Amino acid sequence: MLKKAVLTMVTLAVMCGSVWAEKTIVFATDATWPPMEFVDANKNIVGYSIDFLTAAGKEAGFTPVFTNTAWDGIFAGLAGGRYDAISSSVSITKERQKKMDFSEPYFTVQQALIVQKDSKAASLADLKGKKVGGQIGTTGYFAIKKAEGVEPKSYDEIGLAMEDLNVGRLAAVVCDDPVAANYALIKYKDTLRIATVLKTDKPEYYGFPVKKGNKEVLDLLNKGIAAVKAKGLDKELKKKWIGQ
Repeated sequence: MLKKAVLTMVTLAVMCGSVWAEKTIVFATDATWPPMEFVDANKNIVGYSIDFLTAAGKEAGFTPVFTNTAWDGIFAGLAGGRYDAISSSVSITKERQKKMDFSEPYFTVQQALIVQKDSKAASLADLKGKKVGGQIGTTGYFAIKKAEGVEPKSYDEIGLAMEDLNVGRLAAVVCDDPVAANYALIKYKDTLRIATVLKTDKPEYYGFPVKKGNKEVLDLLNKGIAAVKAKGLDKELKKKWIGQ
């Protein structure tokens, strides 16, 4: 009986140790970016990135916790230590890398131009003198600002830009292609279409930003990302959330 009791105590100690060893990582997410991160009908934060991190956590030994955070100020919150990382379809850019560290890429993205179905526009060059909307502080909005002769209009949420496009207050919207597909092929499939994807010199990738120097969280994220890709779980998630 004594040996059995000791064995039970040792087993419990090992189990408790493994539980305590698993790290909780708090992610800020602007959950207005379907199908990557958004709030469902049951008020839960869901999407491709959420499932990706849940799978990565199981592989690398961390528990992701998501807190809905407005895009405006999300990077300042990371710098201020209000959360450990960001999961909000953040494209890796040289400018952002100066201020924060990024995980390895987990998703490849392009910028898409969305217009009304009866629009003849095939590129930003066809929209000179017209208003084109995008979410402020995103690579899509940066692309609009670089376009010659186009009038950029910024929005706090991409959904608001899509609504204005749908009713004719904008000539077009630029945003990441999975989000563009969600709006143009599903929500507003009868009124909007994807005109084109913008040509760029280099591919654009999503990564998970962490505060500069936070190697512990960065290493766990990279371990999880590598495992998810190695097992092909990312392909399963793309089929679930984005389709073909």
